[in-house]
Amino acid sequence: MKKISSLTVASVGLILSAVSAFAQDAETQIQVQSQGSALGGVVGLVIAVIAVVALWKMFTKAGEPGWAAIVPIYNLVVLLKIAGKPLWWIILLIIPFVNIVVGIIVAISLAKAFGKGVGFGVGLIVLPFIFYPILGFGSAAYVGPKSE
Repeated sequence: MKKISSLTVASVGLILSAVSAFAQDAETQIQVQSQGSALGGVVGLVIAVIAVVALWKMFTKAGEPGWAAIVPIYNLVVLLKIAGKPLWWIILLIIPFVNIVVGIIVAISLAKAFGKGVGFGVGLIVLPFIFYPILGFGSAAYVGPKSE
């Protein structure tokens, strides 16, 4: 009987130490994951702030109110106005897949409205967090929408 109880106590001790080690490992993983997600959140917030400030500057250069950059639907209305596109295109921006094509056309028209070429418009599509600040803070002046 003593042998069985000592075996049981030893196995319970072994199980408890394994559970403790697993719990510590899981806690370490949770801490690492939460630090990673916090860093991603901070990076995302910085990119969002840069985008809003760049849009604000771009709107101001085009003679529109800068605060329009932070109003959700109105900023698209102002963007279409700056690019020289009709207001009803806002409906096209809501339709899936159509909005991709319309977004490309608006980005290229926006680049042309600031005296840039099609390549800069492609940059606005592919790397917006780089090209919108260049448009807002750079030397590009608003020349108005080009008639095509």
